[in-house]
Amino acid sequence: MIAEYFKRHAQTLVFTLGRLYQRPVATGLTVLVIGITLALPAGLHLVIQNINAVGYSWEGTLNASLFLADDTDESRARQIASEIRAQTSVRGTTYISRQQALEEFQALSGFGEALELLDENPLPAVIVVQFKTTQSPEVIDAVMRELAELPDVVQAKLDHQWLDRLFAILATVQRAAVLIAALLGVAVVLTVGNTIRLDIENRRDEIVIMKLVGASDAFVRRPFLYTGFWYGLFGGLTALILLGIGVGLMAGPAGQLAALYQSSFVIEGLGFGRSLLLLLLGIALGWFGAAWTVARHLGAIVPR
Repeated sequence: MIAEYFKRHAQTLVFTLGRLYQRPVATGLTVLVIGITLALPAGLHLVIQNINAVGYSWEGTLNASLFLADDTDESRARQIASEIRAQTSVRGTTYISRQQALEEFQALSGFGEALELLDENPLPAVIVVQFKTTQSPEVIDAVMRELAELPDVVQAKLDHQWLDRLFAILATVQRAAVLIAALLGVAVVLTVGNTIRLDIENRRDEIVIMKLVGASDAFVRRPFLYTGFWYGLFGGLTALILLGIGVGLMAGPAGQLAALYQSSFVIEGLGFGRSLLLLLLGIALGWFGAAWTVARHLGAIVPR
């Protein structure tokens, strides 16, 4: 009995695939619409994911600048840099003396001649602190508070306010993406539902005959549900293909841009887990669209 049950479902599954194959243009257009609709929110998710990855990599490599008091001698400054470098959260330190800071500023600012008119060097010595990439923002903030309290440190600066704003914007976009995904999910349901409705109308006489000979509602409904399954599956596969093409087209320019900033950033795709989730989502939406339409229209067909 169980084997017969699965056999009937397998036959219906293959039968509905054959019917779709017999009308390739209509099937292809419907699948393409579903694929594009699924690819849009998934693509937006990929954009947010990759921007987040770039942002976190920037966050992990932020450098802090410790401005030292003018009366701090070089030996004391190098000792401070060595003590900071010994901390587990710090990757390294660089000491820039007052003279080095002045020479660098003269070379880069274009005000070299004006600075020569000053009686003394106005620039302080600086210790640049590089944090390890594994450190969280909370750890970095805690270390920065400790460094700012060192006796010889006049000011400790870590400019990550722009990064906080970036993540706030991304959180807003992520919420908008969820709303867009929900709306486009409804669009998939309506697309499949409308296609199934037309199929029901085209097969009205066939359905009437099946009901006259005693076919159950489940038997009549089954082919339409599996049709929705195929639409959802092929739509999900089309979405994955479109996303793969998009990632491939963007990988080259993104790699060149990353190289200009001495970064090894590579655009990430959905990966296996999220690709499978997208396929399952497409199947679920296709099945639901078919079930919703069949429930609304199939009951109205009554043999006379």
